[in-house]
Amino acid sequence: MSRSEEPTSPVELINDSDFDTIISPDGLISICGFGSLLSEKSARTTFPELINFRLAKLSGFRRIFAHAAPIFFERGIAKIETKEISSLSVEPCESETIIVTIFEIQRSEIPSFIEREHEFRFLAVVPETLNGLFYSSPAVICAHYSDDELFKNRCQGSPEVFYQIYGRYDIHKIWRDDLLPCRAYLRHCVLAAKNLGDLAYNNFLDHTFLGDRKTTIRKYLATTGLGIMEEEPPESLKERYGG
Repeated sequence: MSRSEEPTSPVELINDSDFDTIISPDGLISICGFGSLLSEKSARTTFPELINFRLAKLSGFRRIFAHAAPIFFERGIAKIETKEISSLSVEPCESETIIVTIFEIQRSEIPSFIEREHEFRFLAVVPETLNGLFYSSPAVICAHYSDDELFKNRCQGSPEVFYQIYGRYDIHKIWRDDLLPCRAYLRHCVLAAKNLGDLAYNNFLDHTFLGDRKTTIRKYLATTGLGIMEEEPPESLKERYGG
């Protein structure tokens, strides 16, 4: 179901119990995808039982590559010497609109979702259908966080927890504006957007930014990132990072 009224401001979901506030009447929670989750195949590797995968748009947000992602170190595709270690998040930006995907998962999947998306701020947002009607149930999106909040809320103020997740990869600051996208991940996201059609593809290229908040991915791929789209991911990741 959808509606035409203006949505309320995004609400932060800090604890597991906060997710109970956005459960739909049929007991499901909506997830908003903007990077690797633009690919239904990729989304199903994480959420095998997801339902109702579809396109939507989200106004007042932009995509940015602005944080160091430990998952890329675990998978051997981080290039720390060139700072090509960043994953995507979103952040509020009044003038921007992004094309996203939405799908539903069971409430029971939320604890593992929180653990897996450890470095993010979770926001409840209200996307629109492509013809401009707002959804009646909010969706969760993984947004830009801060190092201080992450240490306090996700690591419970524990240096040991921080070290196990980040420090052992020589990551001492997560949220930064001087990083570049992980090459294999960026290629995957671009291909996933392209597979969704011209609207999603062009939106991804023109409304996704480096940490400087100025350089679009379209410009980056034509200059500094030239050649990324021709690079095949490692054999072990071809399925996961194949678009």
